[in-house]
Amino acid sequence: MKLNIAVLPGDGVGPEVTRESVRVLRAVSDFCGYDFRFEESPVGGGASLEFGSPFPIHTRERCLASSAVLLGAVGGPQFDSLTDDRRPEAGLLALRHACGCFANLRPAIAYESVASCSPLRPERILGANILIVRELLGGLYFGEPRAIDLAGKSAFNTMRYSEHEIERVARVAFQLAERRKKKLISVDKANVLETSRYWRQVVTRVAKEFPEVSLEHALVDSFAMNVITYPTRYDVVLTENLFGDILSDETAVIAGSLGMLPSASVGGKIDLYEPIHGSAPDIAGKGIANPIGAIGSAAMLLRHTAKLHAEADSVEVAIEAVLKSGLRTADLLPPAERDKACSTEEMGKRIAEATVEALNSRMSYFAV
Repeated sequence: MKLNIAVLPGDGVGPEVTRESVRVLRAVSDFCGYDFRFEESPVGGGASLEFGSPFPIHTRERCLASSAVLLGAVGGPQFDSLTDDRRPEAGLLALRHACGCFANLRPAIAYESVASCSPLRPERILGANILIVRELLGGLYFGEPRAIDLAGKSAFNTMRYSEHEIERVARVAFQLAERRKKKLISVDKANVLETSRYWRQVVTRVAKEFPEVSLEHALVDSFAMNVITYPTRYDVVLTENLFGDILSDETAVIAGSLGMLPSASVGGKIDLYEPIHGSAPDIAGKGIANPIGAIGSAAMLLRHTAKLHAEADSVEVAIEAVLKSGLRTADLLPPAERDKACSTEEMGKRIAEATVEALNSRMSYFAV
């Protein structure tokens, strides 16, 4: 197995958490005898300051020549004065568009060992395992026209979806639901938005291709309440770009911290993997960021791009085992106990070691 992975550490805590996800992937590669190669390239605010673009042409070329892209994070208040085309977020959107990955997979799992980290009662969240499938290349984030009209003292964006854009992401969501609990809920705002009414029509039609999967529709405002009130009720959640961005961050309370959530963006030329947390500039450089979201993203890379399902399972088993051992980064501890927190590096090292143990255990089992 050979993989060429473009590593884009980015801004803020991005380099710190990405370093640990690469550590875990190297552990898998070394143990299994695979050929994983990693090449770093700049992206985000730092790239904009150095190269005049948040997504430089040489970074684009490296990404498109890779097997997959592993991203850290972009952004920070120091870049707020940059013009729109040089802002870190513009680089992120350009990266997603270049890769063509239209389906963003964002799992949120309530691990029993860190249930106490959630502000929700443990009995509410235990057993929750939600996969949000967010459309990534349409809607308000990419719709045209869009502008700030300084003369008119106004601004506008365009929310637009085509039949093709809805169909393709819906099929990804239904296919995933077939392999899980065969339940899918599509979230929209069909009582107000024409795009949502069309979204609902197309999703309902696509559902006929997947008769074993039950389909439910929900309005985004009521779903936002219910996913927190009854998180174990849901499995696969399909929604458009803006709603998916907001709802997936909301589900961080189920997992205990935003730092726990990974993501995979698939369906295009090149798959893109990143933790869903931002650049966290307030803790950047302190070595205290939670790398589990980034490491979980590496596990998703193994599963979706490399098709190494056993290896992906081993990384996820390792994450849970290390959490069960009691190791915690600061975000998983109450303020009074944060002096007991481990560093980003320590968490990454422990998960890498536990991944090798899980792989070795699996090999020993099948050798018997």
